[in-house]
Amino acid sequence: MKAKQVREMTGDELQSSLADMEKRLFELRSQAVTEKLENSKAIINVRRDIARIRTVLRERAD
Repeated sequence: MKAKQVREMTGDELQSSLADMEKRLFELRSQAVTEKLENSKAIINVRRDIARIRTVLRERAD
């Protein structure tokens, strides 16, 4: 997800997307523990997406 896409989303969309990303991160971490994770880069990408979403939410809160 690009930063431009995140900035175009509404607050409700950001909240739901954040919840989905956090759920996805949990699933990826559990796959990593059970050694079923094929793409370890996916965890990094999801963490970055979460950071982008949280950054935009904080900017809008100010």
